Amino acid sequence: MKKLIAFTLTICAFNAFADNCVYNCPTGQSGQTITRSIYTLNNNAQTKFANWVAYHVTPSTIDGPSRSRNWKADPSINSANTLEPNDYSGAWATIGTDRGHQVPLASFSNTADWQMLNYLSNITPQDSDLNQGPWVDLENAVRDVVRTGQDVYVVSGPLYEWYFATLPEADESHSIPSGYFKVVITDVNGWVEASAFILEQNAARSDNFCATEVTVNEVESRTGLNIMPSLPSYKENAVEGGLGGLTAALGC
Repeated sequence: MKKLIAFTLTICAFNAFADNCVYNCPTGQSGQTITRSIYTLNNNAQTKFANWVAYHVTPSTIDGPSRSRNWKADPSINSANTLEPNDYSGAWATIGTDRGHQVPLASFSNTADWQMLNYLSNITPQDSDLNQGPWVDLENAVRDVVRTGQDVYVVSGPLYEWYFATLPEADESHSIPSGYFKVVITDVNGWVEASAFILEQNAARSDNFCATEVTVNEVESRTGLNIMPSLPSYKENAVEGGLGGLTAALGC
């Protein structure tokens, strides 16, 4: 009986963790994949940042109390493969970057594990105008969709297409992203809709994220990822090849 209970608990935990991704987690880039209760990420030992993060926002995960930002190195990643809090010293004053969450804190403020979002594996140096402008506007738009009662899946990550900057006090080699992608997905009884966006590090704070919409296919082409690897082939063209799947729902 004890073995049966343990097996059942393992299956339940796996299902909860697997729920971070819809149609399986992205493939196409190598790295250390870490699955937690509120997100899954794939860490790149060379760049020191996540290749991608995947998370599932629901009405029960949002609208919790304000949460603090206590930065920590990820305890599940070898120290040589990730950054530490001191590596960000002087970043805002020198290169104008914030510590930008890939999985947003506000989308899981009502969960018990929100502090895991402050691990630096979930952080990149993000230009302040981008982070506090179109990036947060898109995150807010996702939560507005969730407030209608709709679950939303998101896959987000960096692009490295041009040199942006280097952290002035970091003692490890790293590569700061030139921009970011975000793919927003809903799945209602098998009816899948998605909208994708690419936002550059040189964005203005007043920029409208709606103007950055691209196809999922373009995100995949520019990142080398397969965002939804188990999406049935007969759905791929409609979901990944066009614009506007969730455009109206996101306020565009």
